[in-house]
Amino acid sequence: MRKYLREGEPFVWLTGAALTLTLLIAATLMVVVMVNGLGVFWPSRVAEATLEDDTRIMGEVVQREPRPSGEGERLQFKTGNRDLYGLDFRWVNGSAIAALEYPPTAIALERMEYGNFYGYLKEVTAPGLVEGSRPWQMLETAHAAMEKVLAEVKVLDLRLADVSNRMESLRLQALKVSYRSDGQDTPELRELVRKSALLQEDFGQLIDEHTARSVDLQGYAATFADADGREKVIPLAQIVRFYQPNTMSTGEKVLFYLTNLKELVLGQPRESNTEGGLFPAIFGTVMLIFLMSLVTFPLGVVAAIYLREYAKEGVLVRLVRIAVNNLAGIPSIVYGIFGLGFFVYGIGASIDQLFFPERLPTPTFGTGGILWASLTLALLTVPVVIVATEEALGAIPAGIREGSLSLGATKFQTLMRNLLPMASPGIMTGLILAMARAAGEVAPLMITGVVKLAPALPLDGNFPYLHLDRKFMHLGFHIYDIGFQSPNVEAAKPMVFVTTLLLVLIVVLMSSVAIVLRNRMKKRYTYGSF
Repeated sequence: MRKYLREGEPFVWLTGAALTLTLLIAATLMVVVMVNGLGVFWPSRVAEATLEDDTRIMGEVVQREPRPSGEGERLQFKTGNRDLYGLDFRWVNGSAIAALEYPPTAIALERMEYGNFYGYLKEVTAPGLVEGSRPWQMLETAHAAMEKVLAEVKVLDLRLADVSNRMESLRLQALKVSYRSDGQDTPELRELVRKSALLQEDFGQLIDEHTARSVDLQGYAATFADADGREKVIPLAQIVRFYQPNTMSTGEKVLFYLTNLKELVLGQPRESNTEGGLFPAIFGTVMLIFLMSLVTFPLGVVAAIYLREYAKEGVLVRLVRIAVNNLAGIPSIVYGIFGLGFFVYGIGASIDQLFFPERLPTPTFGTGGILWASLTLALLTVPVVIVATEEALGAIPAGIREGSLSLGATKFQTLMRNLLPMASPGIMTGLILAMARAAGEVAPLMITGVVKLAPALPLDGNFPYLHLDRKFMHLGFHIYDIGFQSPNVEAAKPMVFVTTLLLVLIVVLMSSVAIVLRNRMKKRYTYGSF
């Protein structure tokens, strides 16, 4: 036994158990997220329950659990029809259900507002609709015709947005000219006003055309009835998609699932971000990490090179190293407050004073934006890159340096041609850790530029194309917003799991690319030291 303890066997088992427990916790987390996230878009059957008091309810059975009293079970129905009932979900005791059926004619609607609708189709009204067909066929025909009109409306929306951007650009130019001329009338200002008037005329014509097409859309509608027979007229323009889940084949369900996944990745959010797509949040998250990496990587590597290769060891250098190591322990919200005070109110306000004085007091860079959020995250993550780079440089055998210098190479040549290539896998490891941490941070972003719903992306087709002053959406903040700030938390729960899964996948994807690069560098420059 003494030999067993002296050789450290219990410690081996203890460390192995700790590693196993850590992996199990991580695996359990991923399984929970994947199970709840991957199944969100699979179409569930719609049940119609007849209760003991002869009332009927319809919806998806999302949960079954024992009653708190311990007698029997209770079922949670996703009843939808929020505009009729005020709630999306309802618990019903199993003993109160007289009959539970899955009618083939039950229909489910995904709407732009008020969540899903479950019921039966009664009639369809649309211009030029031929009577006599079955209601379902009439609904498909009318919805296809409505989508053509809706496509025209979307084209008009794009033209309106383009004209609006040009008008805004002219307004800013006129504001600048007026500021420079101290409010006096100048030929340049009159030319800008003339161009703006022409655009205003075009804008008015587009508005009239848009209004006319919107009125046409109102002619496409359908009447539905819930399980109790209460009728509801819904404009077809408010219906995202409709389906009869109780009669769908497996192939149709797979196609439905893939369509929803496509909308999730490429679509715009709706219903206070609880439904629809996440493209703005995905784009904002990836762009934020990209901008952060552009600052973190060179700044961290250069700082580490100076500390390891050029700085003379002394009290000051040791204090700097201690400070860098301790920066990782500072709460991230402190970085956010620093970013707000230094970048937004300090540098941003100074930029406004120097370059955009005519727009004041409306701030341009003196408010939260993706640039300041990226710089704040860069400060938060740069200690990780510094420490990793220093350790990578320190792990290179001294003989490499001495051999290179003895052959006549300068210190700079030794650094660029020997040390940095050999340390590159360790540097990439630091960058991967920095990217992973930046992707999950939310607190500093909340006060430096992230918003619940951004009206435009930081990158678009309007000059100067990259708008670093714009606010942006972020997947981490999206999870916080819909999970804890949504008034309808129960309805938002599926989107929380989907967004979490998406955020994890993005981090894994970006980290995988960096890991592949690191492994290639390791094979080329090292022999397994890092």
